[in-house]
Amino acid sequence: MNYLNGEAAPIREERLNTTNAFGGTCTDLQTCAGKKGCLNGFQRSFAQTQGCQFTLSLAILNTLRNAVIIMHAPIGCGGCSIATAGVSKTFRRLRDPNAQGLIWLNTNLNEADVISGGETKLKEAILYAEKEFRPDAIVVASGCVPALIGDDVDAVLSQLQGEVAATLVPVHCAGFKTKIMATAYDSVYHGILKKLVKDPEEVERAYEDELEQLKEKFRLSRTVNVLNVSSMSRLDELELERLLTALGLTVRFLPCYAEPETFTHVSEAALNISICATHDDYFINHIREIYGIPFVLKTIPIGRKNTDLWIRDIASYFGLEQEAERLIEKENKDLNEALEPFRHKLKGKTAYLAGGEIRILSTAELLIDLGMEVIGVKGYHYDEFADPLIDVLPNKDKITFNAATGQPFELANLLEKTKPDVVIGHSGGNSMVAKQGIPVLPLFGPTYNYLGYSGSFEITRRLNRLFKNTMFNKNISENTKLPYKKEWYEKDPFHYIKNQDEIV
Repeated sequence: MNYLNGEAAPIREERLNTTNAFGGTCTDLQTCAGKKGCLNGFQRSFAQTQGCQFTLSLAILNTLRNAVIIMHAPIGCGGCSIATAGVSKTFRRLRDPNAQGLIWLNTNLNEADVISGGETKLKEAILYAEKEFRPDAIVVASGCVPALIGDDVDAVLSQLQGEVAATLVPVHCAGFKTKIMATAYDSVYHGILKKLVKDPEEVERAYEDELEQLKEKFRLSRTVNVLNVSSMSRLDELELERLLTALGLTVRFLPCYAEPETFTHVSEAALNISICATHDDYFINHIREIYGIPFVLKTIPIGRKNTDLWIRDIASYFGLEQEAERLIEKENKDLNEALEPFRHKLKGKTAYLAGGEIRILSTAELLIDLGMEVIGVKGYHYDEFADPLIDVLPNKDKITFNAATGQPFELANLLEKTKPDVVIGHSGGNSMVAKQGIPVLPLFGPTYNYLGYSGSFEITRRLNRLFKNTMFNKNISENTKLPYKKEWYEKDPFHYIKNQDEIV
């Protein structure tokens, strides 16, 4: 799988045969996916919106501590960072009270640069960042324009590396190259793997005596890298750390909110633990291939059953099966007692979920465990990592799966037809749902606890509170309207997906 000899990571359409244009049941989806090349040919004759891998790359990069982010692009690219600057500082300080706020620069490429090239501006920005901020790393996120005009970003960074103390990290994330914005994760990890992750033999270690060396060896044998995501909260991290510490493991979180120095120790671990396969597979597969470190990738610990599976997977690697079963038994007993007052209130409620495929499918399992009915899911894309989570869904032949990055017009049509009691969705699209009068629960939040056993309780408690009063969204729907005509709601929601007739 080693792609590190290339300048950039391959797009996911090619590497994972990923699609973001599909509509049908979960069973239809898996049947079609079994046909070689079937899903990859699906496209839309009309598309409304979709995400960009440049901005999604920043979701990780903007969390890094002791780093400066240079956006090599026009000034509008990365403008979303203005809204997250203060928030980023707050969340960084939850990990380190002395952490500084977000520092980002933009090379402000204009029409003249499209003709003459933007390499000079990039050099100036790098030297300015080094002189002004003295960071541990300078990350250059390269957008569409430099990719189109042929700026040799890697050559510029290689030339300047000897002139600056910071490690220069190129991240190639031109948005036009892929329709699967999750390629952004691969782009970020590609740069980190090439420039920040070090061979353990290159990292000097000093031990005073043989006993200290043995102690360090034992510590590393119980150290795990937990690959966090920017949609996790600090509360989520503390919950997962609590569970793994109970098994006697030492936890290191990365890449989000980590320092550049943290990545030099990635190879000093016994196991890499993924939270989300969509987020992590590129990184952990490379680490296994290069350094021989195994990984856990099956599921995200959302809901009781998925958290049980996640713990058992980790424990089996260390031979801690008995300890894991004792922990699971205790946690399930406490959680079931806490959930009991809510089950009868939520039983029979219908839900629609929208967001990343791994997160929505694991959340679906939680809702079903509570006695709710999942009538449909909208995933930003579909690939092989969704299959294990789809396989365990009851009535998957009746649950609709819409693979769509953006495309709110399809979701609006689906919701008008199904009229669920609640939509659990990505914060970026929930305002559209609210205009249809449907109660909304955010799929994640940087201040909410979603993961582990405590996260299961928090989601349940918040759902119960939401259903107590649903008038807010009803009032919104009575005073606003979406831009869709009645005729659209009468059409098949997947009308504009080409090759839809191939579904069997």
